[in-house]
Amino acid sequence: MPSLGISRSHWPVVAWIRLGVPVPPARPALMGAAPPPDPPLDILERNPVPTDPRKQVYAYEEERGDWVLRLVWDADDPAVLEAECRAPIYGRRLPPEEVGRFWLAVKERIAPIGPLPIEGADPRP
Repeated sequence: MPSLGISRSHWPVVAWIRLGVPVPPARPALMGAAPPPDPPLDILERNPVPTDPRKQVYAYEEERGDWVLRLVWDADDPAVLEAECRAPIYGRRLPPEEVGRFWLAVKERIAPIGPLPIEGADPRP
């Protein structure tokens, strides 16, 4: 799963989840193309993509002790919200006891929009 935007943490992604987000109806355009939809969570902030300044990517990062939770939403693919677990773990996967903590942190942060269907994850709990 490619990471979008610029992460404050340079640690590798050791676990991720792709969640399906309900897409609101398109906003009417007065002239030209319709404006992009708003991010699904208020905590998401604009996160520029240096290689394509036209992209509208929003992200949220939160330190959770010895790892970082990162949520990413791309206006070009509004039906998907990605969650990353970034940790100083190199060459191996996230330990099983940490996977549950990561999933719980994601559930806490997406609570305002309700439970979302999981489209993909690595690893699964």
